[in-house]
Amino acid sequence: MNKDTTKMNFIAKTIDFMQDGVYNYNINKKRRHHGKVSRKEENMKKIISLVLTLAVVFGAMFTFTSCTDPDKNLSKAYDNIIKDLEFDDSKCTETFTVATSPDFAPMEFVDLAKTGDDKYVGFDIILARYLAKELNMKLVIKPMSFDACMAAVQNGTADAGISGFSYTAERAENFNITDYYIAGENETEQVLITTKENAGKLTKAEDYTSLKVGAQGGSLQELLVNEQLGQYIDGGKPMLYTDLGLAVEALLTGKIDALAVALGNGEAYIANNPDKLDFSGFKFVVSDLYKNNVILCKKGNDELTEKINAALEKALNANYYDTWYEACQIYSQIKTMDDLGYDENGNKIEE
Repeated sequence: MNKDTTKMNFIAKTIDFMQDGVYNYNINKKRRHHGKVSRKEENMKKIISLVLTLAVVFGAMFTFTSCTDPDKNLSKAYDNIIKDLEFDDSKCTETFTVATSPDFAPMEFVDLAKTGDDKYVGFDIILARYLAKELNMKLVIKPMSFDACMAAVQNGTADAGISGFSYTAERAENFNITDYYIAGENETEQVLITTKENAGKLTKAEDYTSLKVGAQGGSLQELLVNEQLGQYIDGGKPMLYTDLGLAVEALLTGKIDALAVALGNGEAYIANNPDKLDFSGFKFVVSDLYKNNVILCKKGNDELTEKINAALEKALNANYYDTWYEACQIYSQIKTMDDLGYDENGNKIEE
């Protein structure tokens, strides 16, 4: 199977996931509140199918083209970590089903040179594999949209949501929230990226007066834009996107003027578009509550939450997080092996 065929198969699956995750999530939410859905809304699925087909084919060309050049050895350090986490799961009696939105490098993204669940890569994927090994459970990765991840945990089709989630009060009300885990500096700063020609021109909140700012729906970035830029931007709220790849495409094509992202995510997009994108110079004021990531478990699933917390504490004490994050920075082309002191085989060079 060639890379183009693999890409199209992935795109087709992505469309299915987005339809099921986004459309059904919204319809089910309406059913919970109003008890029924109109024929007109049901017919919208056909329209959504066509729109998503066109959008994902267009957007995927941007989102998933990095990390496939074997000559750069980008995955070497990452692959070494994954190899260390391998274990015989054939005798596992339980599965650990993880919902993730693989559009958020270096946390979770797609390498189309790989197949099966192996094509889902990034810091959170390492973490999911680590947790499965610690819990002695067979890992099942379910890719879907960001907001659908939360719905999947709530309705029990996923055991955990591991997708760069930050703590928010609303999430704490609706989920069991684990202890923090630390993915380098990815979440320590929340920023805006923009086109190269606007770099350095949009450094203050007032600079965004009447401009269009994008964010991923249901994300911390949406919350921050509403709180800190809502009084200035066009429409008083951000343009929301289910898939960040499509949001970046909107930025590149002038549909929005800036996009709110976590620092590490912004670095990844800029590294893959160095002549087109840059940081705007604006940084959100971020509470310490939001500066690291958490895992979402179903409300009341205390047993799983406690087991995950024990494994997270073990990873923290063993200093795993820095090594994992460096490998993912290399993989997503934020940093080079030379920058971080790795040899061509993906091994850290001892000083």
